[in-house]
Amino acid sequence: MTQAEIAPRDRLIVALDLPSPDLAEAMINRLGDSVTFYKIGYRLTYAGGLPLVGKLADRGKKVFLDLKLHDIGNTVMQGVQSISKLGATFLTVHAYPQTMKAAVEGRGASALKILGVTVLTSYNDDDLHAAGYRLGVSELVEARAQQAQVLGVDGLVCAPEEAGSLRKIVGHQMNLVTPGIRPAGAATGDQKRIMTPGRAIAAGADYLVVGRPVVEAADPKAAAEAIQAEIAQALG
Repeated sequence: MTQAEIAPRDRLIVALDLPSPDLAEAMINRLGDSVTFYKIGYRLTYAGGLPLVGKLADRGKKVFLDLKLHDIGNTVMQGVQSISKLGATFLTVHAYPQTMKAAVEGRGASALKILGVTVLTSYNDDDLHAAGYRLGVSELVEARAQQAQVLGVDGLVCAPEEAGSLRKIVGHQMNLVTPGIRPAGAATGDQKRIMTPGRAIAAGADYLVVGRPVVEAADPKAAAEAIQAEIAQALG
């Protein structure tokens, strides 16, 4: 789906980073029709939340399964084959060439879209150098984006500040999904490369992943709708 075809309301992905399926379902019910897209990551998956993928899909919701797979090629391929049957819309893998290639093979002809995680938004240049990388964040992100495009990956997970430069590399046929989104005045938490929703959309992001500013808000539905309104305004 190209950027112009994505409805403004569908661009907000609410991260269900909650400790149990019961709490996640309570949040989903609280948000009601205001949210169409949810992210299920490590915390909820390992707490027994994987069946929520099918439940949400049956309710007409979209699911971003954020598992950041990375292993030998055959293991990734077989894992993605299994995941492709769950009903998720997006699945993340770390953007190593072998991993991305295996994930694309594993999803086969299913509707599952593979997203390559370029560099985590909690990393900066110093973190990469400490991990043994010779490239800085911007150079590594661009290199991985080029590799992902060649390998047939459907989209990229990147920091919002990188969306503009990546859009020039991958055009409009790959989705750019950006975590590290914080509404004005929200706490930054453990993120180091962040941006407001409106600025991220203006920079070229397709989807915005927002967790704590919604699920920890006094009124989560109002918080989600405020972000959606900011997205719509940014789209003009």
